[in-house]
Amino acid sequence: MNAPSNIDDVTEHADSDVLHWLTNDTRDERFLDNIFAELCLRLQRAGVPVKRATLHLMIVHPQWLGSRIMWADGMREAELRRVDYDVRERSDYIDSPANELHDGAAEVRENLERDPALSRKHAFYDRMRAKGLTDYVAWPLYHTLGKRHIVTFATGQPGGFDDAHIAGLLRLLPVLALVSEIRMKNQLARTLLETYVGSHASELVLAGATRRGSGTTVRAAIMICDLRDFTRISDNWPRDDVIDLLNGYFDAMSEPVARHGGEILKFMGDGLLAIFPLSNASACANLLHAVAEARQAMINLNQKNGETGREPLNYGIGIHVGDVMYGNIGSQTRLDFTVIGPAVNMASRLETLTKQLGRTVLLSRAFADFVNSDFDLERVGEYPVRGFSDPIDLFAYHG
Repeated sequence: MNAPSNIDDVTEHADSDVLHWLTNDTRDERFLDNIFAELCLRLQRAGVPVKRATLHLMIVHPQWLGSRIMWADGMREAELRRVDYDVRERSDYIDSPANELHDGAAEVRENLERDPALSRKHAFYDRMRAKGLTDYVAWPLYHTLGKRHIVTFATGQPGGFDDAHIAGLLRLLPVLALVSEIRMKNQLARTLLETYVGSHASELVLAGATRRGSGTTVRAAIMICDLRDFTRISDNWPRDDVIDLLNGYFDAMSEPVARHGGEILKFMGDGLLAIFPLSNASACANLLHAVAEARQAMINLNQKNGETGREPLNYGIGIHVGDVMYGNIGSQTRLDFTVIGPAVNMASRLETLTKQLGRTVLLSRAFADFVNSDFDLERVGEYPVRGFSDPIDLFAYHG
């Protein structure tokens, strides 16, 4: 598989063009999958017979362990697939080259043209042979502080990759590592912000809204939800059961909010605060649709919990509409991006009143006026609300 020296020179020159592009001309491309697909196409044009390539990345995400970017001959765009946390327990991972690299191998190389009986018994290699591939190589891709990811290349060329091809691919790896790490760090910042402060707030923070006191006034529908009897539950249940219970409850409440355009700004122990900005004309209706779906999700959750002997969970929701201050509040070194204002206080007071009035969901007159003709609301009456001088006309929603 040794190439003549003149071919080595041509290949090295072509590789230099690819290396120059990767180093200097990718700075304006945000997405790593686009860079990886273009890299593979440029390698082909440079004479490196890549037919399939993958990039396996360990990411920081609450739902996913990692992602896989896969490019194959004929594709203009790469395929991006998320990888579940339980992947390392699956037989197809245990019996894979990726597992060898994660265990510390510096290289995995397989000649796919030789007799399969003489090869390592990875089922993965049989699938690669079925695709007409003749040679496969995988290397660790090193990021800073010892973080290891994986890049692989395969060819269908008879005889596989020659020494010049392998040398050229190896020359690319340090730059590919830097380029991929930059995109991963950018995505990590977005993921962490979206996870902890929400999608809209994260965009504001990334746009520079990081100074204490910076913010804006937003007119929004506000929803505050609280779990009943949580103190008793947390005092008497095992810790892991309490965490599992809270996660199930927050899933039931949060997923409908996200589906209908709301944004959860804060989890407060066993409670949550969400807003639906009125920049969307359907915000108030969307909030009630989310509440109705959350109610059904809680019914399903209680049925599931009942099968394991757990008590049903009860909750209360207070809903109001008004102007809120939306921005950074906190100390000089620790900030919280949240909403404050009388409208938020009102929603909190209504949630507290759900216990006194025996209703699961209470709405203010101000909110009800936005949706009264479209939803079946029960007028509960006027009640004093702590912190507000006049009684508030309240409505219940049983959707």
